[in-house]
Amino acid sequence: MLLAVDIGNTSTKFGVFDGDDLTFKFSYPTGETPIELADEIAGDITSAIACSVVPDVNDQLAGLILKRFDAKTIFVTNDLDFGLDIKYEPLDGAGTDRAVNAFAAVEEYGTPVIVCSLGTATTIDVVNEKKQLLGGLIGAGMKTSAKALRFNTARLPEVEIEKPDQLINRSTETAIQAGIFYSQVGLIETAVARISRQLPAKPKVIATGGFAEMIASECAVIDVVDEDLLLHGLRLLNTRRNA
Repeated sequence: MLLAVDIGNTSTKFGVFDGDDLTFKFSYPTGETPIELADEIAGDITSAIACSVVPDVNDQLAGLILKRFDAKTIFVTNDLDFGLDIKYEPLDGAGTDRAVNAFAAVEEYGTPVIVCSLGTATTIDVVNEKKQLLGGLIGAGMKTSAKALRFNTARLPEVEIEKPDQLINRSTETAIQAGIFYSQVGLIETAVARISRQLPAKPKVIATGGFAEMIASECAVIDVVDEDLLLHGLRLLNTRRNA
């Protein structure tokens, strides 16, 4: 069985694959030691592959996986064969998670495709019909925006991230929630519309990440919500490496 690990800025997600099937998944805050890792996972782990945007925790996690399952962890780098012509400059300057998401989206949904990853940061990446990963946009995610308002103003509180009941609000807290939420909706809708005009064919738009479902509920340009896109991308990369 394969253990796929997505080490993100806020949380680390684990997925256990039996062949092509995602049989189990869970997450924990990045930087905390998952002492219950062996108990959480049922089955024999024979290999592990990870994508990380927090290099400082890589060795700790790899050591834990080796100790618990006697499996070496392969960390994805941007110079792997994704089957894409990656246009980032420099190649290692982009988060590996963006490359894996783009690769997975092409494999699962075809081209052209736009991938919107909605987490700590909001990233939008574009692959054209020639399988060229053209690049994209990076913006603050909703939790990041909430923290920025709290720490850069004298009186505004940090709020929980929730979908607002209405656009026009009468309290400071709900007004902030609405502002953060609809800022994300506006970013996605505006960027997708403008990107689509630069492509010769209509792209499919995939949303992933912790806030994907919430944003997609009010964002008509999103075609598919795939919260496990990166985990499946790691599985597909592992299969590609071993072919």
